[in-house]
Amino acid sequence: MSGDAPRSLTVAVTGASGAFYATRTLAALLERGYRIELVVSDFGRRLLTEELGPAAAADRLLPYLTETYGRSVERGTLALHSNKDLGAGIASGSHECDGMVIVPCSMKTLAGVAHGLSRSLVERAADVMLKERRPLVLVPRETPMSLPQLRNMVACAEAGAHLLPAMPAFYQGPQRLEDLADFMTGKILSALGLSHDLYPPWKG
Repeated sequence: MSGDAPRSLTVAVTGASGAFYATRTLAALLERGYRIELVVSDFGRRLLTEELGPAAAADRLLPYLTETYGRSVERGTLALHSNKDLGAGIASGSHECDGMVIVPCSMKTLAGVAHGLSRSLVERAADVMLKERRPLVLVPRETPMSLPQLRNMVACAEAGAHLLPAMPAFYQGPQRLEDLADFMTGKILSALGLSHDLYPPWKG
């Protein structure tokens, strides 16, 4: 990023289960002062309200994050974009951005990214990350997986994306659902090159 502008990341929420992975990741990035360009697919919007309640609706997400994680999230800024707006700034490689996370990442979105379809703003923004060689972190959540889905994961990895399936570990002795969200968020931050203390490192 140039000058004194805050660092910027794109975060997308799509329709795979695991809304609390998305909100925990958003909170962690906002606490670090990032400018977040947020895109939520139609099924991502449904996911947020079905799993977290109406207070977590996409257009009211910042108040929800503040209520849930504290006012430290106000260190950053959050801008919501329509998934249909292919003219948004994040659809262009000239937009300054430090990376992108799709959390959770649906199998439909995974397929679109794997094949460079750019049918929506989520897919186009991801395609920009790949072509500009910027970090792209995908957090797919599906089980079992079909062979086409596995091949799409391979295609994304070969194109340069980080694949972080939503498979939290248990060696840290999680006591709450929030501990599982912390683990996955920590993995996402690590993939973006950001330090954190969201879970204890394995000591052997």
